[in-house]
This record gives sequence, structure tokens and C-alpha cells, in this order.
Amino acid sequence: MNQISPSTIVGVRFSKVGKIYHFDASKINTVNVGDVIVVETSRGWQLGTVAVKVEDPQVPPEGGWKQIDRLATPRDLLLRQSWQAKEEDVVMQSKARARELRLQGVKIISAEYSYDGSRLSIFFSSDSEDKVELKSLRPDLQKAFAPSQVDLRQIGPRDVAKFLGGMGACGLESRCCARFLTEFSSISIRMAKEQGISLTPAEITGMCGRLRCCLIYEYENYVEARKLLPKKNKRVITPDGEGKVVDIQPLREVVVVEFAESGRKEYHKSEIKPAEEYEAFVKKAESGSGGGGCQNCPQKVF
Repeated sequence: MNQISPSTIVGVRFSKVGKIYHFDASKINTVNVGDVIVVETSRGWQLGTVAVKVEDPQVPPEGGWKQIDRLATPRDLLLRQSWQAKEEDVVMQSKARARELRLQGVKIISAEYSYDGSRLSIFFSSDSEDKVELKSLRPDLQKAFAPSQVDLRQIGPRDVAKFLGGMGACGLESRCCARFLTEFSSISIRMAKEQGISLTPAEITGMCGRLRCCLIYEYENYVEARKLLPKKNKRVITPDGEGKVVDIQPLREVVVVEFAESGRKEYHKSEIKPAEEYEAFVKKAESGSGGGGCQNCPQKVF
């Protein structure tokens, strides 16, 4: 089997803020970033835009990369525009039919024709986590929009928010998912806890009703910073004596220590030592087994 030249593998996007898919461009003599190409996908023939040339591609998937058919022509672009102009009407008709069938909790979100109109994907969401019963909606829409092959696709709350756009829960003019997120990461409540964020729903959920995507942005930084600091309620030795850690500020590398008599005070991590380890060191030194000097004091034991 001949090895494919890395220069023939390109990353293609099918929407402005969409995931990049790799394709083999060896059928095209010259391809550049920004070129519009024609390729066959699971949703029929599509027009995509070359987003990047892959210099060092990973091992190809089983069966190899799909081939780009050709560069798009002005006629292809006009054909796509003509079908895109019909998508809003498809959404309206689909919503009307869903209401007639009394499909509770089913919301028609958007529609997308393949560039040549041969395939029509209609995207919907549901309030239920269970499989949605669409009754006769699928065959009804197939009949209404023939000869295009109709495909109903369910999408999640985050995809709905990405499509609708609008202001983010944090106040930014547009949501992260609609601006630059090409894929959704797995978000957990632990990420909010690690960063000391309030667990009030309004503070940690986005407009989609799910945990905010931005909770992952600084999560790893907090995890690494916390490893170098004592946990809450740990006893530590400070320049002002022994106290108890009541709060930590990982990114500043600072801990807040409470003293029984004088209240609370902040200290940089370099100014404190864990009380248990310090006491053990002193005990060894007093018994004559410690030897050495302060250079043997534990430096990082949190």
C-alpha cells in the first residue's frame, strides 16, 4: 500500500465554528487554505472550506481518509445558496406538522440541505432524555420535501445553544460555543469546586441549562496549583506562629491562616510549613537523630 503524502491531507470545516475533519486532497492538483471543496459525507454531498493543511497526519482511520472530489465552482456556490434559501421554510413547515401531531417537548431547531438538495437534515431537540416518539413526523416530512432524502437528527441542549447564539450567561455578547468552541468537553461539578466557584445554579450553568463550558478553561491550572498548597483545616507553621488554614487562593499561591488570638492573615506558600512534618523534624533533632540543619526541613509535603 502506497504511503499518502502528508501534504495531501487537509482539515475541512462545514460551518463557521465547526469541527475540523480530515480528508485526502490528492485528487486536486493544488489546494489552499480557504478553498471551498466538494466532498461526500454522511449527510450527502457537501461544500466545505479548507481550514488547515495537515503536515504530520496521524494514522488514517480504518479504510483510509475520504477523498475530496474537487474544488467547488461558482455554479456549486450558487446552487448551495438556492437550497439554503429554502431552509427557513422547511423549519416553519416542520414546526407546524409537529404541532399538528401534538409532539410534546419536540422542538424543531434548524434544517440543512446538502449543497445539491439531494439530502435534507432536520435537527430537533427534546425535553426528555428518553428516545423520542416522532409518530408519523418522519414520513410526513419525507413526503412534503421529496425528492430530497429527509433525515431527522436529535441534538442536545449545548448544540441548540450553539445554533441559536446570543449573549452568554456571563454577559459576553456572544456565547463561547458560538464563537470558537468546535467541540464540547465533558464538564463536571468537581471543576467548579476545585476553583472555589459558588455551586449556585445561576453561577455555574449556561444558557443551555448545562454546566458552563468555561469551567474547564482554568481547571488544570487550579489542580496543579492546589498540589503545592495545604488543604483547608491543616495546621501550619508561619512566621507568626502556628495556625489553621481556612482558605486557599491557588493562582496567587496564597493561603489564609487563622490564629486563635489574632484572627486571620495571608501567607505565601514559601512562608509556611506543615505543622505535623515540622514537629516530627524537631523531635528527631532533639533526640539527636535529626542531624544536619534547616536544609533538611521538608520543603513540599502538602
